[in-house]
Amino acid sequence: MNRFEDKVVIVTGAASGMGKATAQRFSREGAKVVLADRQHEKLQEVLEQLPQDRTAARLTDVCVQEQVRDLVDFAIEKFGKLDVLVNDAGIHVPGNVLEVSVDDWHRVQTNNVDSVFYGAREAIPYLEKTRGCIVNVASVSGLGGDWGMSAYNTSKGALVNLTRVLALDFARKGIRVNAVCPTFTYTGMTADMADNKALMAKFAERIPLGRGAQPEEIAAVIAFLASEDAGFVTGVNMPVDGGLTASNGQPGQ
Repeated sequence: MNRFEDKVVIVTGAASGMGKATAQRFSREGAKVVLADRQHEKLQEVLEQLPQDRTAARLTDVCVQEQVRDLVDFAIEKFGKLDVLVNDAGIHVPGNVLEVSVDDWHRVQTNNVDSVFYGAREAIPYLEKTRGCIVNVASVSGLGGDWGMSAYNTSKGALVNLTRVLALDFARKGIRVNAVCPTFTYTGMTADMADNKALMAKFAERIPLGRGAQPEEIAAVIAFLASEDAGFVTGVNMPVDGGLTASNGQPGQ
């Protein structure tokens, strides 16, 4: 497929995991891709793997509004327009409200919610010109609660509703806004979990398809939501979860 030929796409969190897979997916489909991350070496590695004539990278801390503004300005200067913004950058700090420090609480909200607010503010004036779209990376943890993940769950729940309100506010300007909500996905951030065989057995039992997701599987859905194939889809928080949220929580047979 070549759905994104001549399209310009910004992907945050592009140095690893789902962000890296997403950048690679858009590139394979012909897009001009601007990679953003604060991990310099890993960002350069991804950049070197993609076509140099239609790929650029910008060291960016999405927690800093000025750097997000600089990222969008860089994309416009480099490629002349913006068609898609993918907000993938995010972090996780475990613990209930008695265990998470105040600083970590704010750090999670800033990384996972404020960054998307900044990105939307900077990108929307350009997306209006191209009738472009935003795809946010939320989580099934934004659709329901987990034990011991108070900061992360709160941030992803906020992102789920921010996705809806952005879709409502800017639909008449031709801008679509959607989110993917993955379940457990094999990335660097989940490596410790993946090494826990007992925990992974529980995930395999709970997820109807019997396994976690690969980053490329999430990237494929992000690409769909950004494509013309999803031209009448906006305000959706799409579970990409192997059937996890299809269950009401009762045990299987």
